[in-house]
Amino acid sequence: SVLFTVVSVVLVCFVQERGALGFERHYHVTDPFIRRLGLEAELQGHSGCVNCLEWNEKGDLLASGSDDQHTIVWDPLHHKKLLSMHTGHTANIFSVKFLPHSGDRILITGAADSKVHVHDLTVKETIHMFGDHTNRVKRIATAPMWPNTFWSAAEDGLIRQYDLRENSKRSEVLIDLTEYCGQLVEAKCLTVNPQDNNYLAVGASGPFVRLYDIRMIHNHRKSMKQSPSAGVHTFCDRQKPLPDGAAQYYVAGHLPVKLPDYNNRLRVLVATYVTFSPDGTELLVNMGGEQVYLFDLTYKQRPYTFLLPKKCHTSGEVQNGKTSTNGMSNGIHLHSNGFRLSEGRAHVSPQVELPPYLERIKQQANEAFACQLWTQAIQLYSKAVQKAPNNAMLYGNRAAAYMKRKWDGDHYDALRDCLKAISLNPCHLKAHFRLARCLFELKYVAEALECLDDFKGKFPEQAHSSACDALDRDINAALFSKNDNAEDKKGGGPIRLRATGRKDSISEDEMVLRERSYDYKFRYCGHCNTTTDIKEANFFGSNAQYIVSGSDDGSFFIWEKETTNLVRVLQGDESIVNCLQPHPSYCFLATSGIDPVVRLWNPRPESETLNGRVVVDMEGASQANQRRMNADPLEVMLLNMGYRITGLTSGGAGGSDDEDSSEGQVQCRPS
Repeated sequence: SVLFTVVSVVLVCFVQERGALGFERHYHVTDPFIRRLGLEAELQGHSGCVNCLEWNEKGDLLASGSDDQHTIVWDPLHHKKLLSMHTGHTANIFSVKFLPHSGDRILITGAADSKVHVHDLTVKETIHMFGDHTNRVKRIATAPMWPNTFWSAAEDGLIRQYDLRENSKRSEVLIDLTEYCGQLVEAKCLTVNPQDNNYLAVGASGPFVRLYDIRMIHNHRKSMKQSPSAGVHTFCDRQKPLPDGAAQYYVAGHLPVKLPDYNNRLRVLVATYVTFSPDGTELLVNMGGEQVYLFDLTYKQRPYTFLLPKKCHTSGEVQNGKTSTNGMSNGIHLHSNGFRLSEGRAHVSPQVELPPYLERIKQQANEAFACQLWTQAIQLYSKAVQKAPNNAMLYGNRAAAYMKRKWDGDHYDALRDCLKAISLNPCHLKAHFRLARCLFELKYVAEALECLDDFKGKFPEQAHSSACDALDRDINAALFSKNDNAEDKKGGGPIRLRATGRKDSISEDEMVLRERSYDYKFRYCGHCNTTTDIKEANFFGSNAQYIVSGSDDGSFFIWEKETTNLVRVLQGDESIVNCLQPHPSYCFLATSGIDPVVRLWNPRPESETLNGRVVVDMEGASQANQRRMNADPLEVMLLNMGYRITGLTSGGAGGSDDEDSSEGQVQCRPS
């Protein structure tokens, strides 16, 4: 009886504690808190740019690393500097990490001197120094399941694994990207899945993000004979590829075909930061030179390249997503080479009328569209799509807004929306036409012509409309253009970041992995990431409700994860915000950048007036950043030096896509 009572009390306490923890994690970041987020304090102590931040597991310590080669450990809740030490590095520190299960005693740093150092904070000494990399070390990663192990990513293209156990303090090559991408590839960032520490994500030069199964790599290499080279600690012979199934690539579907254009304009694509969601099911990537992307690791999808729907009968039906009556052959199957349609007949449900509150949101979006407020229209349509994910009209209308805005990636998102609208209603007239236009804008010219011909067959009354004729002329002109060739369409090659003279070849294994890449789920726009290669993007909230990212304009941006809508912009630095690290359990954010300070942000009291760091004109800031990303690199350099460039600071945010000269009703008016 006594034992039963004791066990019952323990269980009740455990349940109460778990319940309190669950409540805290669920509600510690909410929309009202986000909208009141403001500057709490500035932590001063560094004399150079603060390039990295790291919370300990409890959230009562914050470590920072700087160009001044010092690391500082702070008590952020009381705004106090607890410890400052020179790390022994001779160049800028780019990464700092607490070693798990060390009682916050061991700190690891990586720097531009190509070194990785391990420090004992209790005695303020550097206890291990690893000099195996031959180029700048950009990121360190740790994992709770591997208490004596950590990993580094460096610009020599290597991912190295470290073992701090007494009998084997050494570093070994886990992944050699140069075997797959040539000597020009540079590893920029890495992270370990918090729920399954066997998975390691790596970001490098180029648009592809790589996910590796560490366990598979180890098991494969244990079964191989070790190289006889004495004194060289490597997992395997450098000529051996990774085992099949040990790597999976992810890429925003439009980026490989855009690479030649970006290369011609000296616009570099490079993953500057990767991180997993708290539950380990999503991967967030800040793509330098582009946008922020979220990849779903559970419900994967191939890149949306092209879909030519089966013919459907339009007579007697209501078009543009409003209703559809009989079943159509519109089952979509994804394959590595794009799309095909199933041979079976899929039932198309009649479109359900939107409830009144969503109908009002749709009308507000239509009004914003009529006023050419494209971003506002997109956000309103996105809000409605979240609540009514099976409404073809909403997808079709949002596609039109994307096509009018023309930011980087907008035509690809529009293509995705067109395909979704057609899958819901195969006789959606406007979605069919917009699909052809999107394919043309994305340089799939032959497919655009085929899609347009199919559109004319399905909707003969539109075959000679002004929009149709204009697109037909554009396509035929492009087909005969010398610039339209197969190599431009393939893309996917490496980006040259250094002078020639080094090995630069893509292996067959690499090409296969790229062809098997999966596409993104969500895209977040508004920030600018072209100036630094350490810019972070993170999940905010234990349920990953929000996405945060730094920016070259000195601001940081906060989006709703599910709608991708921008909800808050704050001025976080006089120049550039690079680092954003959310507190593990509070609505508390640490940021840093070019300024030699660490800034702390939390919800301000309602009695406190809003501070001057709030960027009210979020759309204006976003448009300016889109122009900045598409500006000539020399113009950006001059802008950073304080010169005003007329072409950069005025005019519309056209992105890199050509203006659409055809404005026929079939294309641009929302339903």
